[in-house]
Amino acid sequence: MLKLAIYGKGGIGKSTVTANLAAAFASMGKKVVQIGCDPKADSTTNLLGGNTVKPVIDMLRDEADIDTYEDISRVGFSGVVCIETGGPTPGLGCAGRGIIATFDLIDELALFDKVKPDVVLYDVLGDVVCGGFAAPIRQGYAEKVLIVTSGEKMALYAANNIITAVKNFEERSYARVEGLVLNHRNIPDEDRKVEAFAEEHNVPVVGRIPRSDDINICEDQGMTVIEGAPDCEASLCFKKLAEDLLKGEG
Repeated sequence: MLKLAIYGKGGIGKSTVTANLAAAFASMGKKVVQIGCDPKADSTTNLLGGNTVKPVIDMLRDEADIDTYEDISRVGFSGVVCIETGGPTPGLGCAGRGIIATFDLIDELALFDKVKPDVVLYDVLGDVVCGGFAAPIRQGYAEKVLIVTSGEKMALYAANNIITAVKNFEERSYARVEGLVLNHRNIPDEDRKVEAFAEEHNVPVVGRIPRSDDINICEDQGMTVIEGAPDCEASLCFKKLAEDLLKGEG
């Protein structure tokens, strides 16, 4: 089972990358689970035709009946099982606790034993790798970390913080950094800047996603480019990244 946690600066495109990877894996015939770990609970929207799944934290807060994993999930594009942790009302609690509560429930419901996924993707809020936000990379949930970045200074600054945090966890048998995904913003010398950063930190650039109007057009329609524009350049890049990640498992 390929288990990936996707981190990066807020607004860098983690959810876009995660959802398109999920769709790419699913289109290859893989059974996929995507878990959004953000209070906004919008990670899986583009796998669900622009619709949403009720966050687990809201269900727990409402004391809803939860007997099976189907009660906390929805099935999206090409069979992707979509789950959102959700979080507290802004200013009234720690979103990290929502992630922990969700993961405890997933274990209780034996989701992975029942779904038997080939790929599990965790889309994690911002660049925080502590407390509940570290849950996806500990205790065997995710084994590899992808860091989404651009060549922008603050995106690389966040990537540096994530790499440092994950490496500090290595002795605890947490997940390791698999590589960087360059989500282009078309700034000057972007590839060179990211490649220099990658070399400095001894981390490979495993994927490059072009700046693309196709992504925006498809997201406006509640879709990934894998679904809405399967032959466009961005879609082909996501598919190649998915293929490369699966080869790494072999």
